[in-house]
Amino acid sequence: MQAMKTMSASPLEADSENILRAITPTLDPSRHKGQAGKIAVIGGCREYTGAPYFAAISALKIGADLSHVFCTKDAAPVIKGYSPELIVHPILEESYSISGLGDEERSSISSNILVEVDKWMERFDCLVVGPGLGRDPFLLECVSEILKCARQSNVPIVIDGDGLFLVTNSPDLVSGYHLAVLTPNVNEYKRLVQKVLSCEVNDKDAPKQLQSLVKGIGGVTILQKGKSDLISDGEIVKSVSIYGSPRRCGGQGDILSGSVAVFLSWARAKEKFAKSQINPTVLGCIAGSFLLRKAASLAFEHKKRSTLTTDIIEYLGKSLEDICPAC
Repeated sequence: MQAMKTMSASPLEADSENILRAITPTLDPSRHKGQAGKIAVIGGCREYTGAPYFAAISALKIGADLSHVFCTKDAAPVIKGYSPELIVHPILEESYSISGLGDEERSSISSNILVEVDKWMERFDCLVVGPGLGRDPFLLECVSEILKCARQSNVPIVIDGDGLFLVTNSPDLVSGYHLAVLTPNVNEYKRLVQKVLSCEVNDKDAPKQLQSLVKGIGGVTILQKGKSDLISDGEIVKSVSIYGSPRRCGGQGDILSGSVAVFLSWARAKEKFAKSQINPTVLGCIAGSFLLRKAASLAFEHKKRSTLTTDIIEYLGKSLEDICPAC
């Protein structure tokens, strides 16, 4: 564990702790509900209800004021049952629920879904698209339109899980959008490289290939998850290697996506960053990666092999408090 805490010899290593400290807002009694962040997760279907919960609750645990989940009607009662803290919108539909309907009726349902999401869009500081989304064709069509709507509203987007499946098949959905963040794991990154660069992953020159991938998609930021997380907006490459855990339970990527969403929105809100040349998407990725790694490290110290994603979530607050005391 000590080796994990000190593994930061790379010249690419970000000054993660100071970045996190600079981004995180102070707790001010004069602020009102919503000013510390309003996050929305687009995901959750019959098979997958845990992932959107992990992303949404992580955002709250870090310090966002409000966290929404837009999911299918079947997933909504389950996600609501996990926590009363989440605002759950049961509006998404899968193909099985509209089977037998004609094209006109399907189009009407799709339009109604978009209208429902759009009326909330301007309230959000960031969207997280993909946790527990699944790969149902009709659902993915609707989410494609939601992504377009977010772009038009200039709302940042963090894309993970099956959202990456959608974007890999249709890169134009995010191409040229500087407020889009992709957070691929090893396999998702491999598919992106094959699709965009028409080659295989080159681990020997990972930073250079990551920059090429970002430029190939155009304008996005990518957080490549791994033993060391690599982050690039095409201009710079940074790594986050400090801390971490050898326990690789499922769901940690969902924590990361919710974390990045919060820190990205905080970085954009900081006037000194808004006027600088530092990309807030990169800052959000660095802070989110660092905090997850620290929380995972603390959870592993106490739980060892039995560490679960829910354990890591419970250490998010302490991990942030150690660096940015509330008082």
